[in-house]
Amino acid sequence: MIRVAVPLNADTVRDAPKVLLHDHLDGGLRPATVLELADAVGYDALPSSDAGELGAWFLAASHSGSLVRYLEGFGHTVAVMQTPDALVRVAAECAEDLAADGVVYAEVRFAPELHVAGGLELHAVVEAVLEGFRVGSARAAERGRRIRVGCLLTAMRHAARSREIAELSIRYRHTGVVGFDIAGAEAGFPPTRHLDAFEYLRQQNSHFTIHAGEAFGLPSIWEALQWCGADRLGHGVRIVDDITVAEDGTATLGPLAAYVRDKRIPLEMCPTSNVHTGATKSLADHPIGLLTDLRFRVTVNTDNRLMSDVSVTGELTALAQTFGYDWDRLQWFTVNAMKSAFIGFDERLALINDVIKPGYAALTA
Repeated sequence: MIRVAVPLNADTVRDAPKVLLHDHLDGGLRPATVLELADAVGYDALPSSDAGELGAWFLAASHSGSLVRYLEGFGHTVAVMQTPDALVRVAAECAEDLAADGVVYAEVRFAPELHVAGGLELHAVVEAVLEGFRVGSARAAERGRRIRVGCLLTAMRHAARSREIAELSIRYRHTGVVGFDIAGAEAGFPPTRHLDAFEYLRQQNSHFTIHAGEAFGLPSIWEALQWCGADRLGHGVRIVDDITVAEDGTATLGPLAAYVRDKRIPLEMCPTSNVHTGATKSLADHPIGLLTDLRFRVTVNTDNRLMSDVSVTGELTALAQTFGYDWDRLQWFTVNAMKSAFIGFDERLALINDVIKPGYAALTA
């Protein structure tokens, strides 16, 4: 029997099993949910009362070239995520939306310290989000879409609560939290400010990723790896600054780039978001093309689904169209991500062998 590969387009990519490692909870709300939650808490600062217009505003803000305006969007979403009910709802819808997009495993991150303005304690914030993920995953399963959601607790680089958040991640490590992260402005706030948190996590045999090499260069990546011991790099696009490409296309890796590739350090790449924040001019110019060709451990992620109006399906489809990738390459991205997840080896292997590979086998010749 001759088998014919399924055409690669948005509809077929949506049905392919996918893995997501870098997604911010407060950057992925449904516009209608933002409106309803704002009405419930009396928040009246939204730029529009129409869901379609509000979604368009978030996208325009993220693509404005202004970091101030980009961050304004998170001010709105965080403002309506200050109650247990709101956090449960947002997390549940996140799990449902990702499952509907064909994601079988996701790690979704959020900063508990940003959700205490209404009087919640940090542990209550975490418990509400974890309950939301459980509810959303159960609803998705009822529709025939199974998803496993792990939670990453994020500390803000400019604040001083990283050790506290790290301890919180260990407290809930057996009930849904799979790791730790730091985020926020890189320039002026190096990851080494939080060494005590990273040392504590290493002592607890825990996993963590660090936003590095997005808006700042190689020093940020170097510190995240060599001083802090990060397991993965959030974004990491600036590792390309340590690679020289000759006119004939031959690439020479500097010592840091070689280390990242040799050690198979996962890169949590978010192409569309990087275009919107100015980290790269266009998708065609994105370092993901070169890094994929050089066989770095590249993974494909959304970053902020609401802000950039993006999905994992959309990211993979756009990359396939831009760089000519086929199903085998999309499977490679997916397996890379699953290998790099912060859950146990047995569970990762089961998802690769029982879900991901069979799913792609059905799509390829």
